[in-house]
Amino acid sequence: MRYLTAGESHGPKLTAIIEGVPAHLPLLKEHIDLDLSRRQKGYGRGRRMQIEKDQVEITAGVRNGHTTGAPIALVVENNDWTHWQKIMGSEPLLEDDVNKRRVSRPRPGHADLNGAIKYQHRDMRNILERSSARETTIRVACGAVAKQLLSYFGIKVASHVRRIGSIEADLSTLQELSIEEIQQITEESPVRCIDASSAKQMMEEIDLAKEEGDSIGGIVEVIIEGVPVGLGSHVQWDRKLDGKIGQAILSIQAFKGVEIGIGFEAAEKRGSQVHDEIAWSEERGYYRKTNRLGGFEGGMTTGMPIVVRGVMKPIPTLYKPLESVDIDTKEPFLATVERSDSCAVPAAAVVAEAVVAWEIANALCEKFGHDHVRDMKDHVDRYLEEAKRF
Repeated sequence: MRYLTAGESHGPKLTAIIEGVPAHLPLLKEHIDLDLSRRQKGYGRGRRMQIEKDQVEITAGVRNGHTTGAPIALVVENNDWTHWQKIMGSEPLLEDDVNKRRVSRPRPGHADLNGAIKYQHRDMRNILERSSARETTIRVACGAVAKQLLSYFGIKVASHVRRIGSIEADLSTLQELSIEEIQQITEESPVRCIDASSAKQMMEEIDLAKEEGDSIGGIVEVIIEGVPVGLGSHVQWDRKLDGKIGQAILSIQAFKGVEIGIGFEAAEKRGSQVHDEIAWSEERGYYRKTNRLGGFEGGMTTGMPIVVRGVMKPIPTLYKPLESVDIDTKEPFLATVERSDSCAVPAAAVVAEAVVAWEIANALCEKFGHDHVRDMKDHVDRYLEEAKRF
């Protein structure tokens, strides 16, 4: 499977075309709108989320509630476009309007300056509009399609927030929770945290950062259960599924780090405390006694739950702005403030779900074919039975 997205933060709409989704997969607008709504929530979000009411329009590839195997086209309208039609429209501007909302002052931490130099834009709005995290809206829509495919095969996806700023969640009960319980608890938490006490402290830290004109980052974790053994491959560097997931996480705006399983903690431990011993039973077939490696060995899934974490830096748009340099005058200035969140970590957990789910769904199609889901299901069931008896 593959997809392309298009659209700007203040343009008329965001668009995606997805190719390779198997035919006969049940897919409704509601399946996608649910995740779009989840992405808009979270303590610390800014005013933009009060303007937008993200809902998808499926314009191709789905008929009577099922995919056809043809490319799927998804569209999400930008409500804020109403105020930007002249500035962001495709038609040439009148001379008097050319410099309206023109951006010549790059903001530290954004793509503004790098992109302007690369693409030779004197108006950096051409960069910031596309590099904006608003683009994750349509990627969440694509991820929702992937999650619908995974659910057809009994594969479940959840995410939660492990840390915001200096506050780390108490995760001592995490192993006792089912995927469904994690989903329920995090949906009820303003910061998508399974620990209510830590959640309260996280919100207090977000409030403090906002009061000080600052922003705050954190760590999110995605857990996927029910993934078959053997997705991905060891034979080439670019076929390793954990590598693809690492790229997917780091492609999310403001994400600067990724861990799988115990991640960087492995550097502090001996091998006997890192690797997962192998066991076998009549009921389960092969399995690991622990899951420190997060469901991967040799670039392939082990059949254990996939556990991936991403580190989100604080959002760089600050109400207590940093210094920069005007590209026209070369004079120093304090960076301009575009409307922004003080913390988007809870929303970023939903985005992380989407990009990881996409990579797993794509690997599933690569392994088991993707003409139509009934053929895939037969193939998966035979394979899992053979793997158990191997």
